[in-house]
Amino acid sequence: QGQLAESGGGSVQAGESLRLSCKTTGYYYRRLCMGWFRQAPGKERELIATIDTAGGSDYVIDSVSDRFTISQDRAKETTSLQMNNLKSEDSGNYYCAADADSWGKSARYCYDSLRGFTSWGQGTQVIVSS
Repeated sequence: QGQLAESGGGSVQAGESLRLSCKTTGYYYRRLCMGWFRQAPGKERELIATIDTAGGSDYVIDSVSDRFTISQDRAKETTSLQMNNLKSEDSGNYYCAADADSWGKSARYCYDSLRGFTSWGQGTQVIVSS
């Protein structure tokens, strides 16, 4: 069983940026669909971005697509989430997750196959103050 380790969270002011990273170990990285989930206080965890590590396609939900970008560094087996112009409603715990069954298809397919994400990191907290 592989491991996922997030980093990059923190406390920032509204309008600032953060870059979250997720390092994978123990996986065949190019056979994964990677996702970033967000869980705001008192709310359910939601999937906000996915990337197919094999083909490189990516998907970001509409509500943050103008500010958030998902990317990968295959050599470092790392997936990142660049978050710009952060808002207070972006506060929460951010988790990366891996889907080992949906790789090679589109990132949108991976997003729709929500239940495929069965491996999780420990999460990293983002606090945005207005």
